Amino acid sequence: MIYVRFEWRDSVRYGRMPSSGGTRVEVLTGDPIRGSAVPDGRAVGVEEVRMLAPLVPGKIIAVGRNYGDHIAETGMGAPVVPRLFFKPPSSVIGPAESIVCPRQSRQVEHEAELAVVIGRTARNVVSAQALDHVFGYTCANDITARDIQKADGQPSWAKAFDTFCPLGPVIATGLDPTGLDVSCHVNGTLTQHANTSLMLTSVADLVAYISAAVTLDPGDVILTGTPAGVGPITPGDEVAVTVAGVGTLRNRVAR
Repeated sequence: MIYVRFEWRDSVRYGRMPSSGGTRVEVLTGDPIRGSAVPDGRAVGVEEVRMLAPLVPGKIIAVGRNYGDHIAETGMGAPVVPRLFFKPPSSVIGPAESIVCPRQSRQVEHEAELAVVIGRTARNVVSAQALDHVFGYTCANDITARDIQKADGQPSWAKAFDTFCPLGPVIATGLDPTGLDVSCHVNGTLTQHANTSLMLTSVADLVAYISAAVTLDPGDVILTGTPAGVGPITPGDEVAVTVAGVGTLRNRVAR
């Protein structure tokens, strides 16, 4: 199944659709990620709703330098252990919302990523059982003010601005995260393309590593790193992040 979150009749609801897609969304009562959710007996056409980010995360934990080709383009060394940082939930936007370039930066860049949505509390889990704690997967764009990152020498503040974490358009369940294509197009031109099989630390190993220090709760999100090809975006651009099995997350860039 794929799960969505949407605004309809002045309320925010969760819904689900078959993974094959369709034109109607089954309306759910409750939050399917953080607890039980059941159909309320209604279905609504996708053209009648405004799609939102598919969840409101608790914690957002991001991984740096997790693809060899991206490490090569940065000129930095490969990390010995996963390089982690946090993005605030206030940075999240959904499909069709605008990425806003802040006045503090003159070099805003895109970073296409697979995002992992936690569905069961994970604490000290082993890699072999880690995926049992995953609810599903979505697309992410780890927007970065690169000039601020270079000046700071660390990523957190440069990636924390409002609108700097587009997520969506859906959460897909039942995927194998070890072989998914991830790509990015800017104004229709391919800028990034790789497969998650090339990640230095797999999704399962990331969940295990993080949960050894930080309890992962339902609704937490892990951004798993970006491949080579990160580059500038400017007001007026359209950025499209695609993850196989999930779909395409599209956002315009504004000033």
